[in-house]
Amino acid sequence: MSDYQLRNSILDVLIRIDQDKGFSHLLIDHELKSGKINAKDESLLTEVVYGTIQRKYTLDFYLEDFVNEKKKMDPWVRMLLRMSVYQMVFLDKIPDHAIIHEAVEIAKQRGHKGIASFVNGVLRSVQRKGVRETASIKDETKRLAVETSHPEWLVKRWVSFYGVDTAKEMCEANLARKTHSVRVQPMRISRDEAVDRLNEEGLKTRPSEFSRQGIIIEEGNVLKSSLYKEGYLTIQDQSSMLVAEMLRPEPGMKVLDACSAPGGKATHIAEKMNNQGSVHAYDLHKKKVKLIDEKSEALELSIIHANQADARKLREQHEEESFDRILVDAPCSGLGVVRGKPEIKYGKEEADIKRLSQIQYDILDHLAPLLKQDGLLVYSTCTVDMEENEQVVEKFLENHQNFQVDDSFFDELPDAIKGSAGITEYGLQLFPHSFQTDGFFLSRLRRKS
Repeated sequence: MSDYQLRNSILDVLIRIDQDKGFSHLLIDHELKSGKINAKDESLLTEVVYGTIQRKYTLDFYLEDFVNEKKKMDPWVRMLLRMSVYQMVFLDKIPDHAIIHEAVEIAKQRGHKGIASFVNGVLRSVQRKGVRETASIKDETKRLAVETSHPEWLVKRWVSFYGVDTAKEMCEANLARKTHSVRVQPMRISRDEAVDRLNEEGLKTRPSEFSRQGIIIEEGNVLKSSLYKEGYLTIQDQSSMLVAEMLRPEPGMKVLDACSAPGGKATHIAEKMNNQGSVHAYDLHKKKVKLIDEKSEALELSIIHANQADARKLREQHEEESFDRILVDAPCSGLGVVRGKPEIKYGKEEADIKRLSQIQYDILDHLAPLLKQDGLLVYSTCTVDMEENEQVVEKFLENHQNFQVDDSFFDELPDAIKGSAGITEYGLQLFPHSFQTDGFFLSRLRRKS
C-alpha cells in the first residue's frame, strides 16, 4: 500500500469516527483485519487515528490561526487538516513535505483544485510559522481543556470533584497510549505457563497485581499470539478484572450479572466458580446477548445463562432472595475509558450524567430484594464521576437500611491499591493515571442478615 493509500484509509476511519459516531477501537481493528494494510503500516495507522481523535480540540486551536472562522469546509477537509497537523506537530519520523504532499493529493482526489490549493496553503503556513503555544490562554481550566483536548465543562467538573492536580493528571493520562492486559482461563492454563509461552513468542509481559489470572502486555501484539487464537486468553483491563475478584463468587453459587454484555466479567465469574453453579447474565440489547454466548463458548464455560432483559425488570423473572452474589456493572458515561476510546469525551453532556445516575440508582433499587441475606452485591462503573459513583451508593444506602458497605472489601483489595487516594467510605475510585488502568469505580455492599 502506498503512502497516499494509507493516508486515505486513515482519513476514512477518522471520518467514520467523527461523523458516523463509530467506535475508534472497533474501526481500527476492522481496518487492520481487512487485509489492505501492510504490517509495517499498522502502527502508523493506529497512531494517527488515535492521536488525531485524542487531540481534536488542540488541533482545532492550532488551526484557528490559519483558517478563517467564516470559511465553510466539508467535514473531510477539516479532518484532513487535523490529521496532517497532528503528524507535523506530534510525530518526528515523517518529513513535513511528505505529509503536505500526501494531503494535497488526497484533496485533489476527493475535491477539486481549489480545495487542494487551500489545503496546501494552510499546511505550508503551519510549516513556516509553527503553531501557537497554549500558554497564551490565561484561564487555567480552559488552558488545560485545550492542551489535553477535553470539553471545558468536563475539566471544570473534575476540578470541582478532585482538585486541579488530579484533574490535570487524569486529562494527561487520557492522552497516553493504553497498556493492554489479558486474563487466562485457569481451567485450561495456569498464569505462569501462559507467561512462559507468551515470552517464548517474543512478547514482554508481567503478572497483574489486580488478579491472579491477569497478565500485563508490555511489548508485542497479544492478538497474534497462539494462546489468544486458541482461546486461552481474554482481553480485559486490570480494573475490570478486579470486579469479579471482589465479588468473591464460589463454586456452586447462583450469581446475577445484571448488565453483562459483552460478557468479560460474566466469564471471569464463571472461571472463578470453576464452571460450577450458575451465572444468569442479562443485557438490555438482544444483539449483545449473542456476544456473551460467543465468549462463553470460546472459553468452554457452560454455566452462563444469557438472556435479553432490562435490569430494572428482573424481579419479574426471579424470586426475592434468589442470588448469593449480584453484580451491577451499570451503564455509565464511560468517562474512565477515554484513553482507549477518545471519542467518548466529545459526545457527552452534563445532562447525560444526571440521567445515567438515575438509571444506575433505579437498577440497584430494583435488584436489591433479589440478593440473599448476608449476600454480596458489587456496584461498578467505568467512569470517574462522583455523581455516578459515590453519590449513587450513598443514595442507595440512605434508602435501604438493610444494606451496608462491606468493610472487608477494603481489607481484601490488592496490596498495590491499599492506601490509594481513590479509597472512600463508599468504595474504590481507580483513576486512569494511578495504576495505568481504565478509570473505574467499585463498591461492595452486604445485605444484613
